[in-house]
Amino acid sequence: MKLALPAFDRKRGQALPKPAPMPVRIGYVGPSASRMLDFDQNLLWVIVLLLAFGLVMVYSATIAIPEDPRFARWTQFHFFWRDLAAVSLGLIGGWVVFQFPMKFWERWAPLIFLASLAMLAAVLVPFLGKGVNGSRRWIPLGVFNFQPSELVKLATILYAANFMVRKQEVRQKFSKAFLPMAAALAVIGLLLLAEPDMGAFLVIASVAMVILYLGGVNGKLFAAGTVVLIGAFVLMIVLSPWRRDRIFAYLNPWAEDNSLGSAYQLAHALIAMGRGHVFGVGLGGSVEKLHYLPEPQTDFLLAIIGEELGFVGVLAVTLVFAWITKRAFDIGRQALASDRMFSSLVAQGVGVLIGGQAFINIGVNLGLLPTKGLTLPLLSYGGSATLMSLLALAILLRVDFENRVLMRGGQI
Repeated sequence: MKLALPAFDRKRGQALPKPAPMPVRIGYVGPSASRMLDFDQNLLWVIVLLLAFGLVMVYSATIAIPEDPRFARWTQFHFFWRDLAAVSLGLIGGWVVFQFPMKFWERWAPLIFLASLAMLAAVLVPFLGKGVNGSRRWIPLGVFNFQPSELVKLATILYAANFMVRKQEVRQKFSKAFLPMAAALAVIGLLLLAEPDMGAFLVIASVAMVILYLGGVNGKLFAAGTVVLIGAFVLMIVLSPWRRDRIFAYLNPWAEDNSLGSAYQLAHALIAMGRGHVFGVGLGGSVEKLHYLPEPQTDFLLAIIGEELGFVGVLAVTLVFAWITKRAFDIGRQALASDRMFSSLVAQGVGVLIGGQAFINIGVNLGLLPTKGLTLPLLSYGGSATLMSLLALAILLRVDFENRVLMRGGQI
C-alpha cells in the first residue's frame, strides 16, 4: 500500500504547503445548487396578467350581446365563459407541453408539421370543415371548433428550426437549403388561400423567413425569397377583387361607400380610438361595443381597449408585447450560447409569432395596416388562437428552463 507523500519543492528543499480545499461543489450540480429560478417567472406572470386582462376586456366588449335580437338566447357571460374555457385548456396544455424536453420537439417536428398540414387540408373536405361567413377554417370537435391554421403556425416554427439544423452543411445552396422550405410554404399558401385565410399565411411566411435568416441561410437567397413572397402577396391582391376593395377602403375609410362597406369595421374602430383620448372613457363605458363595431371581442378588441382605457391602455398593451418579443429573443440568444441551435431558433420564432401578430393587429386597429383577420394574442376571444399561443409560450419557457439548468452545470 502506497502512502500519499506531500508535494516537495526541490529548489527550496522543503515541502509545499497543503492546498486549501476547493470552494466549489464536486460532482453533479443540479437545480438546487444555486438560487437561480427554474424558469422566467416574470415572463410567466406577464402572460397570466395578460390572460386575466383579456378576460375582463372580452366580457366588457360583449356585455351588450343579448340586446341584439339575433343573440337574444345568449347571456352577457356567453363569450366570457367560452374564453375562460379556452384559457383553462391552454394553461393545462401548456403545463403538459412544458414537461417535454426540446429534444422531443426536435425529433418529432417533421411529423407534427405533416399532421398540421393534414388537418389544414381536412378543413376543405365536405362534412369535415365548417364554414362561417364564406370561409372554411374550422373543424367542429363538439365542444368547440378548432382552427388548424393556428396549429400550422406553431408547427412551422418547429419544422423550420429543425430544417435549418439539419441543413447546416448546405445552407448556402439554393436547391438544398431554400427550395424545400419554399415548397412547404407554397403548399401551406395554397391550402390557406383556399379557405381563404391570407392573414395566417402572412404570419406563417414571415415566421419561416425570419427563422431561415437567423439560421444562417445565404443572404442573396433570403433577399430573393423575400422579393418572391412580396410579389406573391401583391399578385394575390391584384387578382382578388374583394382584396383590392379592402386595400382601397383602407386608403380612404371615410369615403361614404367605404365607411358603409369594406371599411365599416375600420371606421368604427377609429371612432372608438378617437373617443378614448388619453385615459379613455372608463372601463365598461364604450359606446362602439353597443352593436356599432361588429364582433369587437375578436379582431378589434384593441379598439375597445383604446376607447375605454385610452392612449395609456393601448401604449401599455403595445409595450407588454414588445417586452415579450424581446424576452423571447434573449432566451434564444442564451440557447445559442449553449450551442443549442434548434432551441434558439424555436424561441426566436415564438417571439416573431407573438410579436408579429400583435404588431399586425395593433396596426390594423390604428388604421396603419389594411384590415386582416388576426386576433390579438392572449387578449382577443378565440379558442384555437389562445390555446396555440399558450402552447408556443410553454415551449419558450421550456427553452428558458433548459438554459438555466445548463448554466447551473446540470444536465437536460
